[in-house]
Amino acid sequence: MISRSYTNLLDLASGNFPVMGREKKLLPRVMTSAGVISELDDDDDQANSVTSDVPSSIVVDRVIIVANQLPVKAKRRPDNKGWSFSSDEDSLLLRMKDGLPDDMEVIYVGSLRVEVDSSEQDDVSQLLLDRFKCVPAFLPPDILTRYYHGFCKQHLWPLFHYMLPFSASHGGRFDRSLWEGYVAANKIFSQKVIEVINPDDDYVWIHDYHLMVLPTFLRRRFNRLRMGFFLHSPFPSSEIYRTLPVREEILKALLNADLIGFHTFDYARHFLSCCSRMLGLEYQSKRGYIGLEYYGRTVGIKIMPVGIHMGQIESVLRLADKDWRVGELKQQFEGKTVLLGVDDMDIFKGVNLKLLAMEQLLKQHPKWQGRAVLVQIANPARGRGKDLEEIQAEIKASCKRINESFGQPGYEPIVFIDRPVSLSERAAYYSVAECVVVTAVRDGMNLIPYEYIVCRQGIPGPDYSSGSIGPKKSMLVVSEFIGCSPSLSGAMRVNPWNVEATAEAMNEAISMADAEKQLRHEKHYRYVSTHDVAYWARSFFQDMERTCKDHFRRRCWGIGLSFGFRVVALDPNFRKLSIDAIVSAYSRAKSRAVLLDYDGTVMPQTSINKTPSQEVISIINTLCGDVKNTVFVVSGRGRDSLGKWFSPCKNLGIAAEHGYFMRWSEDKEWETCGQSNDFGWVDIAEPVMKLYTESTDGSTIETKESALVWHHQDADPGFGSSQAKEMLDHLESVLANEPVAVKSGQFIVEVKPQGVSKGLVAEKIFTSMSESGTQADFVLCIGDDRSDEDMFEIIGSAMNSGVLSSNTSVFACTVGQKPSKAKYYVDDTTEVITMLKALAEVSSPPPSTEVGTENTP
Repeated sequence: MISRSYTNLLDLASGNFPVMGREKKLLPRVMTSAGVISELDDDDDQANSVTSDVPSSIVVDRVIIVANQLPVKAKRRPDNKGWSFSSDEDSLLLRMKDGLPDDMEVIYVGSLRVEVDSSEQDDVSQLLLDRFKCVPAFLPPDILTRYYHGFCKQHLWPLFHYMLPFSASHGGRFDRSLWEGYVAANKIFSQKVIEVINPDDDYVWIHDYHLMVLPTFLRRRFNRLRMGFFLHSPFPSSEIYRTLPVREEILKALLNADLIGFHTFDYARHFLSCCSRMLGLEYQSKRGYIGLEYYGRTVGIKIMPVGIHMGQIESVLRLADKDWRVGELKQQFEGKTVLLGVDDMDIFKGVNLKLLAMEQLLKQHPKWQGRAVLVQIANPARGRGKDLEEIQAEIKASCKRINESFGQPGYEPIVFIDRPVSLSERAAYYSVAECVVVTAVRDGMNLIPYEYIVCRQGIPGPDYSSGSIGPKKSMLVVSEFIGCSPSLSGAMRVNPWNVEATAEAMNEAISMADAEKQLRHEKHYRYVSTHDVAYWARSFFQDMERTCKDHFRRRCWGIGLSFGFRVVALDPNFRKLSIDAIVSAYSRAKSRAVLLDYDGTVMPQTSINKTPSQEVISIINTLCGDVKNTVFVVSGRGRDSLGKWFSPCKNLGIAAEHGYFMRWSEDKEWETCGQSNDFGWVDIAEPVMKLYTESTDGSTIETKESALVWHHQDADPGFGSSQAKEMLDHLESVLANEPVAVKSGQFIVEVKPQGVSKGLVAEKIFTSMSESGTQADFVLCIGDDRSDEDMFEIIGSAMNSGVLSSNTSVFACTVGQKPSKAKYYVDDTTEVITMLKALAEVSSPPPSTEVGTENTP
């Protein structure tokens, strides 16, 4: 049994990978010793993938839910001996269980809100596991401070809410020690997951920005782990996110998950834009599912806003003390129109903007003076700092000013409640409020409007007194910058920074006819009641299952150090080319075809000087000198440069411009392989390309003898890609009746004659060899990009048609570890040269009586 990883980097370097089949190896549900995970250090040269030979007592799918905090409340016992624990019914982690399969076991991993002494940690861990299925991660005080109050609250949370650290006193400068604390905390969480995980059968679902590098720790340990991540905060635009010094580390860590979830399309779009600009990854949408190709793995992107727990709110609505509180509030606000705000006390909730809008409402519409009341509930702050203190002082000053200006005996326009308010009491306030106002300047989701809608609907049934709820109508004034806004189409959406417009929206909301209010309420209630937290959890989990369905069919290994680590997933038949194997087959062969791409294959893409080295010339010349060989360089480059560079190689065949021009050796004439010699289409295509070049900074046109190529690798990634798609449609339209093909590639749009491709070059070479009686029994074909895939594909059809024998030794090889139609890969151009050199060393020298014999028709 394989208990060591198939990801050993030393094996990776030598190309030795064990054959892997899926064997059931299960970890016990709880390990008796802590799991160990390798440090993510630059000197860590291998990664382990762990399974266990200890069978589990039960084989059932489980999900391990990992979040910053466990769904339990903890407090010291009155005698100060030990702890008292209870479930936190308000925790999303508990509510989402309703959407998971009934027979699925759920384990929670997270930290506690309290500090537990090290002497008590073992007992607490056992108790939490037995009673609550919770595995606590105990963070040392120093790490907790740097991780949560430091990196999470000082760097990530402000940045994700669009607050840049413009000065040391505003936002704070990046502190690498806080990042190290964040990494250390994520590592502790990973160790707790490893203690209980069964990697072959368990799913892992990670939550929120506190744990964004956790996927790398887990993927490094278990290559095929089925893992999802959901971000509950906004994801900022790339212009904001790119200011983070550890931006790429976090992006690459997230991409080690199989499915990444966001509340809205905007957040997902920003994430995809960051992946495009920083990592060069482009997403694709297939049948409604968005996916990012990342080293052979498809990372799914899920867009689904979280919902509320209908059962919890409905049970609160049945409570007698809630009805009693409703009666109190109705008496308190008799004859008044109540607008309600419920917000956490933080700098992004826009509470002061709401107060200013209320003040503007009373000024602009005096009829509401003495009648309209804004009840603002402020939940306790979860963060801390100078900015928060300033906003609290500003809010108190605004409340005092407005009440002094517009207050009357028995009437205060602002009722500010600065204390924790239970869901039961909130429900009572919802019942008497004509409108809920949310003016957050940035918020991940915000479920207050959803709660309000359900509370205004009430519960149908004989045991519920609908009299306390009033008519089933509700109104919402919501910021367009919060996650729930797109799903509330009947709400009055506002820009909270525009105080006047917000005031007008509040006036319109409370002045609207009851029939209209009821229609809007019903529309919202239909959505909120059907898209609850169970629906969200079920949808996410189903997508995670779908995304991970091929995990155990594909061959995976890990490469890279530190946060550059990623898993390469490829077809089981795809393997590294063994030099010994190809040399052996080469030596046995009687007639050989060798097809080589140029750029990215024998010449590094990054090289400034594209002229082949003397070593390359010498190796290719030796290969050409063997009478058994037909050697071709097949490139997109022009015939003049290729002919000049390879002039010392007299017997070398050259296919230039993807095969439009072709010659069998230096003393043969160039053949034209296109279906037409009519280039009248250039006069149509060139003006179109020039138009896009002028309007796309950084783009250029390359004019070849047979083709026009528009390059946009130096343009803005988003704009360049958009212009390329537009140009492709434009050119296809205007060239519809011309004998040309319009194709897009990596950072290019190309127009070339029909019937020209590297695949047709390969087919012509194989056919000519077969017709001359020297059918190839050895084929080596190497390339690195999309155009070379045509050659790899044609080899298969050539064997099926008999142009190549079924006994032919075929080595179709791509450069770089990536999905390909080729069966083999080498890592880079250096390995290509090493392999060709090995073949040259066993080649037969040309007969002494002649310079060289050309093995062509």
